[in-house]
Amino acid sequence: MSTLAVKTASSASIKECRAKALRLYRQWQIAVPTIIGAYQLDVPIPVFRAKIRQEFERHRHVTDPRAADILIHKGNVELEETMNMWKQPAQLMYSFWREEQEPKPQDFLSRFYEGRS
Repeated sequence: MSTLAVKTASSASIKECRAKALRLYRQWQIAVPTIIGAYQLDVPIPVFRAKIRQEFERHRHVTDPRAADILIHKGNVELEETMNMWKQPAQLMYSFWREEQEPKPQDFLSRFYEGRS
């Protein structure tokens, strides 16, 4: 069993969820150099940390403790899978690639010129 495994628990309030989320955020930030070294990624540490912050900021508006607990659990699972090297480097890089990619054309002529019909 992994040392990163965390038991899922229901939080009594959103304040308790916030404390758990901050703890998870710190664990991710501390793990960044290890992740980059283990997966031999060509991403600067500050860029990787900024991406992690962006993901946490994306869910900042959640006020339901049950929903927050689910998000925290998913974050713990992602961290465990990443640290145990259960992912491929391409899976980690997907989140970077997805946002840098230009949007796909929507109309017929644009798709046709792109080579997609």
